[in-house]
Amino acid sequence: MNYILFDGPSRNNLLPFTFTRPVADIRVGILTIREKWENHLGFTTTTLTEDYLSEKYPMVEMDDNVMINASYLPNHELTEIIKGLEENQAVFCGEDVIAFFTKDTQDEIDFDTYEAIEYNEEVLKIEYTWDIFANNGAAIQADFDVLTRDRTSQPIPSSCNVLNAQNIFIEEGATLEFVTLNAKTGPIYIGKDAEVMEGSIIRGPFALCDHATVKLAAKIYGPTTVGPHSKVGGEVNNSVIFGYSNKGHDGFLGNSVLGEWCNLGADTNNSNLKNNYAEVRLWNYQTEGFAKTGLQFCGLMMGDHSKCGINTMFNTGTVVGVSANIFGSGFPRNFVPSFSWGGHTGFTTYLTKKAFEVAEVVMERRNIVFSEVDKTILEHVFEETKKWRKS
Repeated sequence: MNYILFDGPSRNNLLPFTFTRPVADIRVGILTIREKWENHLGFTTTTLTEDYLSEKYPMVEMDDNVMINASYLPNHELTEIIKGLEENQAVFCGEDVIAFFTKDTQDEIDFDTYEAIEYNEEVLKIEYTWDIFANNGAAIQADFDVLTRDRTSQPIPSSCNVLNAQNIFIEEGATLEFVTLNAKTGPIYIGKDAEVMEGSIIRGPFALCDHATVKLAAKIYGPTTVGPHSKVGGEVNNSVIFGYSNKGHDGFLGNSVLGEWCNLGADTNNSNLKNNYAEVRLWNYQTEGFAKTGLQFCGLMMGDHSKCGINTMFNTGTVVGVSANIFGSGFPRNFVPSFSWGGHTGFTTYLTKKAFEVAEVVMERRNIVFSEVDKTILEHVFEETKKWRKS
């Protein structure tokens, strides 16, 4: 069977992260959504996404295709239903289509002609940006169960101070000495060749992905994920950091999501609670306004390739787009459009030529090529987001 993950109607609600990736490649828990589905299905997947992303994330169609809404996270029961789909059958959760079997290649599917299979059990869904950190604890637990089933952890070093050791899993090549790991509140997963430096205190649920680093004496509250090749220090609470991003110094990051190739300068802090304890509103690209989150705690959403200087302060519920560069004293506004350059005194346009020079250098340091495809994607984002830049 050929499985294709499609973006679905939540795609625009998940900007700025879906400016540069399909919904399927959002990381929540230990794995990306794509990796979760491939683990459950036992098959690789391809993607139906925006045209400008399709060269990097192509779709492969065959005679028999099962389309899966990538906003939904898999579980065993749902996966078995999807694996058993037959032609012209679809799985629904309320009015949402979770998955359907098709032989058609047409863009529009008439679901009135399909046999509907209702799925009313509990299922995790990533519909809005804040769902990434809000659902991170449950996603870490689900991924932990899948990845560690019938496997044995590497030994926990004797120098570590540990609570609930049976809820800790360490992959081969990971290094950690003289750290405190409290897994009573949730599992702790340490990926391959990852490092936790001395003096760090970690409370689960926590995921440190492959080749990632926790810096000296960091304080981390779960549910938190540090993606592959990322570095984190200081104080972090209930946040998700995608791959290749750095929060390497002191400062607070809470109830936040950072995309890939981001960097937070030393002593950067974000607020995750309003002074009046009111519900946090976040910029929504779909409505082009600030939307209610239903949350009292909500921090920073930062798209790929964005960076900030030392001592940057982010207000509660700040959204930063792709490839923005923020610096200076004071609070920048709580919506910073993509390719913005500046701070609380104002912004100018961060020209693609300069942004690409930085991206090339940053990625080369990790032995990754900033390709022509990457440039084309960012050029599209630059054009698509120019209406929100004032200059």
